[in-house]
Amino acid sequence: MADENLLAERFQEYRPRLRAVAYRMLGSLSESDDALQEAWLRASRAETDEVRNFEAWLTTIVGRVCLTMLRSRQQRREDSLEVHIPDPVVCAEDDTNPETAALTADSVGLAMMIVLETLAPAERFAFVLHDMFAVPFEDIAEDLEKSPAAVRQLASRARRRVEGRAPGPDPDLAVQRTAVDAFFAAAKNGDFEALVAVLHPDVVLRADGGVLRAGQSVMLSGARTVASQAQLARTMAPYVRRVLINGTPGAFVVKDGRPISLMSFDVVAGKVVSIQVILDPERLDEVARLLAA
Repeated sequence: MADENLLAERFQEYRPRLRAVAYRMLGSLSESDDALQEAWLRASRAETDEVRNFEAWLTTIVGRVCLTMLRSRQQRREDSLEVHIPDPVVCAEDDTNPETAALTADSVGLAMMIVLETLAPAERFAFVLHDMFAVPFEDIAEDLEKSPAAVRQLASRARRRVEGRAPGPDPDLAVQRTAVDAFFAAAKNGDFEALVAVLHPDVVLRADGGVLRAGQSVMLSGARTVASQAQLARTMAPYVRRVLINGTPGAFVVKDGRPISLMSFDVVAGKVVSIQVILDPERLDEVARLLAA
């Protein structure tokens, strides 16, 4: 019983980190919770006498569970023609919850999560565990039944794809927020050229309408194209509520008590390089419940 109580204490202590591992592996908050439940069942059935580093041991177990879940998915999302945006982690700008902080650490924005969705399970496993959580290649190699050199290659290949398609956002949150505020000010004023000026020339906008608004799912690129689309949101600008989405400035649009959209921005060198828009009513209602709580 003493060992079981100790394990339970350690699991609870490291839960924010473990959930962050699962979220980066799966891109789904509900699936991350499922993975943690399965990881706890596995850990509770294991012998712990030889465990010297519970944090590393539990991290490895969660990673294995997530790898199995990735491999068992019937249809990879990147093979679909539909636009899919992973679950966002949304909080108020002054939120200090440690679990939220762990999920949003290291600026793992939605743009990066989208790129992670395109990686093969083994690539994602190697990249997430090594690059984001400092798990040694030797430990990852054992789980993948590959050599450490092969795992190093997997992580390197994944790293190149992530860095090429999801550059790190500006480290200064105030700079990011200034660009986002300028975007909404230009949209509210109907100032097309001001919108173009705050957008990177190769900006990408992804909108995910979910099942109920599938017709609104779209991907656009180019500053002038995205600016033209953004002007349609002019009437929504007065209803913007500032939030943080995966640690970067975002906006939750609520009109007359009804959630309209959730918008995430990635800002590099003062320019908006990507915009993720969630229009799925079910996910918007969930965000509204979380923020209200």
